[in-house]
Amino acid sequence: MSSKVLVKKSLAELIGTFTMVFAGCGSVMVAERFPGTLSHTVIAVVFGLAVAVMIYAVGHISGAHFNPAVTLAFAAARHFPFEEVVAYWASQITGAVLAIVVLKAILPVGQTYGATFPAVPWAQALGWEVILTFFLMFVIVAVATDTRAVGTMAGAAIGGTVMLAAWVGGPVTGASMNPARSFAPALFEGRLDVMWIYVVGPCLGAVGAALLYEAIRLTPVIKKRSKA
Repeated sequence: MSSKVLVKKSLAELIGTFTMVFAGCGSVMVAERFPGTLSHTVIAVVFGLAVAVMIYAVGHISGAHFNPAVTLAFAAARHFPFEEVVAYWASQITGAVLAIVVLKAILPVGQTYGATFPAVPWAQALGWEVILTFFLMFVIVAVATDTRAVGTMAGAAIGGTVMLAAWVGGPVTGASMNPARSFAPALFEGRLDVMWIYVVGPCLGAVGAALLYEAIRLTPVIKKRSKA
């Protein structure tokens, strides 16, 4: 692949990740700075909708990963070239950090930037992130790589999974499932001490889901025409 094409794909990843973090973490910041405006349920919906709309916007350009763990999993399952992984990671992390920079500039001063922290011991938190990301990646690899899946519903399916995970796991770990989404606000809050949970958990869950789906994937049966 030419470097020009990779630059375009990486820019699409940056824009998509920026949008997801701006909307998702932005909703967390708005809720904290303007009490009573946004509930946990609304924030979960915002994250899911942001992911869904950007899948439809740039999925045909970059594949709409918006998540370093997803990129790693696609590469591990041989649906994405390893030589492009670092470029995607750089774009995703840059997009996430830029989103928090912009939010900091246009919102009043507050205590949070939308960072994720475990409300349970680290082993349980790690388990939650592994399982939630497993569900997310399982859906992603199914609708994105299997020709028998309804591809036009990819955004709705993936966005819906993000919402479900946020509703269930949000109060426990923040339901990050995404190292870039967690890194950017944690950097601004100066709380990188638990960041490893939001790197290891999503990466393990995503890679495990992608490899399992490959193991159970069925090859379409091509029926032979009978001779007259």
